[in-house]
Amino acid sequence: VQLQASGGGLVQAGGSLRLSCTASGNIFSINVMGWYRQTPGKSRELVADIMAGSNTNYADSVKGRFTISRDNAKNTVNLQLNSLKPEDTAVYYCKAVGMYSGNFRHFNAWGQGTQLTVSS
Repeated sequence: VQLQASGGGLVQAGGSLRLSCTASGNIFSINVMGWYRQTPGKSRELVADIMAGSNTNYADSVKGRFTISRDNAKNTVNLQLNSLKPEDTAVYYCKAVGMYSGNFRHFNAWGQGTQLTVSS
């Protein structure tokens, strides 16, 4: 399974951005799709994730500013980032957890990461 992320870039504080990630490959189902972020010297942290039934989970630091959504038919997860702050600067990674078609084994796949820089 491959995840292709897009949408990072440079934005001013207070601005908005949308990240997208599409999963492809031998997929039977995707249970969870999510976004994580990482800055140098720190561990990767959860930003938000969304279940197949659309239940969502957000880090406290992004609640009310970020919105996660998914299109199950397209195996895509989106993250709308509003009211961006310099501390949101990080490499953002998408993740998908699901099952392969055919053998129904579980997979845990990561995208390649996309850089978001928020200038003050």
